[in-house]
Amino acid sequence: MRDMVSSLHQNAKSVGFVPTMGALHQGHLSLVKQCIADNDICIVSIFVNPTQFNNKEDLDKYPRTLERDCQYLEEAGVNIVFAPTVEEIYPEPDTRQFDFGQLDKVMEGEHRPGHFNGVAQVVSRLFDIVKPDRAYFGQKDFQQLAIIREMVRQLNLKVEIVPMPIVREPSGLALSSRNERLNSEQKEEAVNISKVLFESKEWMKSESVDTVIRKVTEKLDAVKDLRVEYYEIVDGNTLQSIADWKDSEYIVGCIAVFCGEVRLIDNIVYKANS
Repeated sequence: MRDMVSSLHQNAKSVGFVPTMGALHQGHLSLVKQCIADNDICIVSIFVNPTQFNNKEDLDKYPRTLERDCQYLEEAGVNIVFAPTVEEIYPEPDTRQFDFGQLDKVMEGEHRPGHFNGVAQVVSRLFDIVKPDRAYFGQKDFQQLAIIREMVRQLNLKVEIVPMPIVREPSGLALSSRNERLNSEQKEEAVNISKVLFESKEWMKSESVDTVIRKVTEKLDAVKDLRVEYYEIVDGNTLQSIADWKDSEYIVGCIAVFCGEVRLIDNIVYKANS
């Protein structure tokens, strides 16, 4: 992989990179499409990274569909698929500890201890191997995007991080590899997550931040198979909770909801930097 990329760079080819954990869907393919449009060469990695799962059962149940994924990527026009083994990525245990200040102490970081350290370990390792000019990440994983940008800044890596909008099913449900684990009834119930988030954009016009958080949580908890783990309304740059709509020009609501045993995340932008 390193030799191949080195040769591409020597021939003045630009390299775009989409890191994934496989079980690909249209959300991933939207990243791939943009990567192909922006670069001479598109590389996609498929690697289920054990260091970012703080729940072994979740790691074991994560869908693995390598053959199907490779077929999708070939049809999409991807040049190279990099599907390493755990031993290749971690020939010895990765003991690095990253300090992201408050970025990884809230939301996902609070509920999945060690998760973002594992993300930083694997993404920095992949960047070191692939050495891309640009790397593409979906905004569904809003907090992850902030963490990766901070990691790139800290390590002074020469890679442009390109954020891509959330891709949704026609129903509004954010596309996720975990959706494959939902039965048909649960899938219908999970649609309420995005539906309530979209509704909440109207509520913000007349309600306080606390009231919107309470209404979103109560409305989703009232759905049979849904249980809200957290719903936080934060500054889009610092990821710290806000108390008032006037506190920031960039406000995002981030949510994690269990649908049965499957944990789903989503987010909505209330105010964007104009």
